[in-house]
Amino acid sequence: MAVRVAVLDDYQDVAREFGDWGRLGDRIELSVFTDHVDDPDELARRLADTEVVVAMRERTAFPGPLLERLPRLRLLVTTGMANAAIDVAAARRRGVTVSGTRGVATGTPELTWGLILSLVRGIPDESRRVREGGWQRTVGRDLAGRTLGVIGLGRLGARVATVGRAFGMDVVAWSQNLSAERAAELGVRAVSREELLTGSAVVTVHLQLSDRTRGLLGEPELRSMRRDAYLVNTSRGPIVDEAALLRALREGWIAGAGLDVYDVEPLPADHPLRTAPNTVLTPHLGYVTRDTYRVFFGDAVEDVEAFLAGRPVRLL
Repeated sequence: MAVRVAVLDDYQDVAREFGDWGRLGDRIELSVFTDHVDDPDELARRLADTEVVVAMRERTAFPGPLLERLPRLRLLVTTGMANAAIDVAAARRRGVTVSGTRGVATGTPELTWGLILSLVRGIPDESRRVREGGWQRTVGRDLAGRTLGVIGLGRLGARVATVGRAFGMDVVAWSQNLSAERAAELGVRAVSREELLTGSAVVTVHLQLSDRTRGLLGEPELRSMRRDAYLVNTSRGPIVDEAALLRALREGWIAGAGLDVYDVEPLPADHPLRTAPNTVLTPHLGYVTRDTYRVFFGDAVEDVEAFLAGRPVRLL
């Protein structure tokens, strides 16, 4: 009997394009869901007969109580090699194998610069103005000679910093474990968080969400930023206090914000961020590129194939 495989949250309906599911032949019965389900009861009903689930990043959570309602689940594949939305320990207790995939490190840094440039040059507003029959209205901000503050100089932050230097920016960085030596290797100055926030024209966040980083940028931190500074977050929404950010935007504590991540995703249709001033908003597109999806779904097929052969790979 074919193993039932469900791919979740495939918003662009590309799982079949980027994954060679055909190589698994009649060993699987594949279902691809392009919508998102928040309600755990509905999700449990949808997956009741499913033996393998492929989850797209953290779009759908798999806490212990949900896993208990999926008695037939045998393999849970997450794209990427870490997923805070999956209770891996609970899965292990229930005998569910959890496998991951490789990723591509370029998509999110590239989108970060798309947001920065959109903010400082007013690209969305000017594009809309031209389409509406108008002409130039804004005066852009320069980047050369200004300070770029990178919070988190890991794999992604380092790429953003490198581009900042190419723009002629003075790049500074801070994280709780950043050493001056590591920063110097990238041509970056390690500074205190306070110095980074008070002196940077653009502050960009590149940290993993954890107990230490949740709410890292709240009202005091946002108030300490320059009034002509921009905040960009392509990491995780809860790193920045959402209520404080809304006040900062409405009351002009900062010049604007570029956001790709939010406390709740998908962002509710009536969420106040959708109408907040001086923002460029994208729907968590950092990793949504053709190269990344090719790796994600290609590895997902390999994970399923290896599991069916009794030799699971890339275990979390």
